[in-house]
Amino acid sequence: MVCSGFLRGARASASLVRRVSSASRDRQHQALGMSPEASVCTAPGNAGRVVELLGGTYPQDNYTNLTRKILSKVGRNLHNQQHHPLWLVKERVKEHFYKQYMGRFGTPLFSVYDNLPPVVTTWQNFDSLLIAADHPSRKKGDNYYLNQTHMLRAHTSAHQWDLMHSGLDAFLVVGDVYRRDQIDAQHYPVFHQLEAVRLFSKHELFAGITDGESLQLFEQSSRSTHKQETHTMEAVKLVEFDLKQTLTRLVTHLFGDGLEIRWVDCYFPFTHPSFEMEIYFRGEWLEVLGCGVMEQQLVNSAGAPEKIGWAFGLGLERLAMILYDIPDIRLFWSEDERFLKQFRVSNINQNVKFQPLSKYPAVINDISFWLPSENYTENDFYDLVRTIGGDLVEKVDLIDKFEHPKTQKTSHCYRITYRHMERTLSQLEVQRVHEAVQKATVQELGVEGRF
Repeated sequence: MVCSGFLRGARASASLVRRVSSASRDRQHQALGMSPEASVCTAPGNAGRVVELLGGTYPQDNYTNLTRKILSKVGRNLHNQQHHPLWLVKERVKEHFYKQYMGRFGTPLFSVYDNLPPVVTTWQNFDSLLIAADHPSRKKGDNYYLNQTHMLRAHTSAHQWDLMHSGLDAFLVVGDVYRRDQIDAQHYPVFHQLEAVRLFSKHELFAGITDGESLQLFEQSSRSTHKQETHTMEAVKLVEFDLKQTLTRLVTHLFGDGLEIRWVDCYFPFTHPSFEMEIYFRGEWLEVLGCGVMEQQLVNSAGAPEKIGWAFGLGLERLAMILYDIPDIRLFWSEDERFLKQFRVSNINQNVKFQPLSKYPAVINDISFWLPSENYTENDFYDLVRTIGGDLVEKVDLIDKFEHPKTQKTSHCYRITYRHMERTLSQLEVQRVHEAVQKATVQELGVEGRF
């Protein structure tokens, strides 16, 4: 549920999830119904073909755009691997909520769901969250689709409706999410989110208010920047206060006392009013999460029309990179013992400062090509580079655009930075990968090379 992300079309950070067991890498390919050498699942000519994933079979169609690189990540569940940095952050948040918020019988108020599978329907990922049919976040270029009706969730919010409909009023959900995106040290096509939802009845919300019995949750008025048309101002302000107080306690627990916090107004289709939280950390303001008062239409449709609630979502990689000084998001997928052993701590709240394995030299190569007249998106190119180059690719930058004055054809020049996180790359190794990228770019994307 990250504000700037949703406005760009696909970077929301609010979320929820379903059951999936961890599997070894070798078993993953078998479970996926693919060989390790399987090629990209492309749209043309997919009639009669299927994707087998996590026990389900999904007919391919013109929406299918999964790659072997992405499918190899399904089931890794880094947030559930003990002593992984993402696991540490998840456990710290979970412990905080367990200790701070207790139910009537001394049990934790918030239930936790951290092992739910990532395959969802497009209805769950979009419609259940009131995301309009023409919203840019639905674009094929920004998501990983199994077919037109099923996808790898783009945010764990895809399970909000289901969990509320099952009768839950307070829950945390943690899981992996999948997004086609740019390539740099901050972005990866698979990342992990943690989300919370809390619903209040009239009695719960107004219990500590003098003469609270006379107050109401709902009214029929007009929507403003401060509230929805169905909410009373008193209810909204109390929900907003509880939300911000909850989050202030959480980040203080994670980052320590004396933290400067500010709130920025934001927009999501499924909350209003909505906010981003920013913290002042090591000399700069950092966006850490998105949150807001849940749209009542969503709450009503999930079967809780007598309640009002809030939701927030944060990215685990974002928090872990800040907390542990991890400079590159690719490191979270490393199996190098020199990386993993740094996070084997006896206390999950122990301070850890990542020690670089070594700064291996980068190898840079450029690639230029004429864009096709239609159906080209940058995320197609980024996805292809990821598939061919894997985690050898540190980043991809668009460094030049050129439009031919006579033909009006446009060419792009991208600079690809190759750097292994654990060893030095040879020029020959990089050259072979880069040539494979060039060849695949022409064959898969239909461009004309200018190599």
